[in-house]
Amino acid sequence: MADSTAHVSRSRDLDKLLLRPGHLVGPTFDPGTELRDDIQEYVKILVVGAGGLGCELLKDLALSGFRNLEVIDMDRIEVSNLNRQFLFRKVKAMQPCPMSNDSNLMLIDLSIALVRVLVLLQVRLKDLRLQDVGKPKAEVAAKRVMERVAGVNIVPHFCRIEDKELDFYNDFNIIVLGLDSIEARSYINAVACGFLEYDSDDNPREETVKPMVDGGTEGFKGHARVIVPGLTPCFECTIWLFPPQVKFPLCTLAETPRTAAHCIEYAHLIKWDEVHSGKTFDPDEPEHMQWVYSEAVKRAELFGIPGVTYSLTQGVVKNIIPAIASTNAIISAACALETLKIVSGCSKTLSNYLTYNGVEGLHTKVTEFVKDKDCLVCGPGVLIELETSVSLRKFIGLLEEHPKLLLSRASVTHRGKNLYMQAPPVLEEMTRSNLDLTLFELMDKTPKDIVHVTGTTSKSDKKTSLSMKLRLVFKGVDGVADMDMAGGA
Repeated sequence: MADSTAHVSRSRDLDKLLLRPGHLVGPTFDPGTELRDDIQEYVKILVVGAGGLGCELLKDLALSGFRNLEVIDMDRIEVSNLNRQFLFRKVKAMQPCPMSNDSNLMLIDLSIALVRVLVLLQVRLKDLRLQDVGKPKAEVAAKRVMERVAGVNIVPHFCRIEDKELDFYNDFNIIVLGLDSIEARSYINAVACGFLEYDSDDNPREETVKPMVDGGTEGFKGHARVIVPGLTPCFECTIWLFPPQVKFPLCTLAETPRTAAHCIEYAHLIKWDEVHSGKTFDPDEPEHMQWVYSEAVKRAELFGIPGVTYSLTQGVVKNIIPAIASTNAIISAACALETLKIVSGCSKTLSNYLTYNGVEGLHTKVTEFVKDKDCLVCGPGVLIELETSVSLRKFIGLLEEHPKLLLSRASVTHRGKNLYMQAPPVLEEMTRSNLDLTLFELMDKTPKDIVHVTGTTSKSDKKTSLSMKLRLVFKGVDGVADMDMAGGA
């Protein structure tokens, strides 16, 4: 009876959204218990990131009726995470001191208890009983939410986002981002947009659209946005919204450091190459980060500069954005609600970028940004139909004749792999052997896919550099129907 009451209480507000019609609902909204049950049973959500915002997202999505969740994060829990990542715990509960009934001994017991508390406060950051510190964030976060929310199943993935095959991401209905890295956002954005296909009229095919909900926080500021590839601006369309990363002059780092950040960047950018010649620094490798921290401390002591800590070292090297728990909670709530709206149609979705500012008072604003029709990531690109026998050399020649391209000296890449590079000479020599191979083989015999080309084109008798996204379709391959060429090639 208690479980039934708890279930009704938990789903009461959700039922008001999903079981009743309304005036602001989407065109496909069909209220009823079947909708609610389908969301719980069939909808799969991927949460990328299990940090401060990611923990909130997992909790909010689980409480919003989503039962099939997965979370991916490559980091382990650190002590500095515990002030805002509420799913992670620090120490196991202390055992109470046994108290005597004798009044004289009771004073002694109280004194001993006080000493124990003082000692615990002094060594709390070095306590050997740190329960979650060192464990994978994704695994602990999934475990904690499943302990508190009955019926939800969360599958954790402790790995880099790049380690997963593309088909892994295609298995989800929506991808929700709780990241603090521009590079990671760009990668997931490119993956989701890579599933997008356009018809011959350059309209996105609905069944290939992979919606994303992106949240981000920085101190008392935050944003929540809805990305529907092909319909709304993708991350790359509005990359200019993010300020450029702060760069320090190398002369300042080497000769006149004035801040803790200068000492850290000196160890990262200068000292590392001096000591580890030819070895690439990996910011996700704990041993590498510890080395930079140790060298930064030595540098700071030499110049009498305070403030170098391990967490600051991570923040400077990895460009980690500071987070506040309350901001995470607000942005997560907005993201979870938008996810529910996309899946159910219970209300119109955000159009398309929400900003929150709590620095002085509270201010929120929704801005509708416009999609970049020429975006190399989410745009349709130019559709070209080819025979499977066309070599890479012949394909590059066709680009010079294509009326929409007229591209000379073209370099070609496919899914990050260089098929042929015109420059520098070293890369040209390395990729030259591909020229006589068929493009179909070089693209792993994929019936249709995206390639990116760069080269020069003539416009108004002036040569300019050009990067283009091309949609290639190979004729006569199973599963590919004949299509009209965009301009012919």
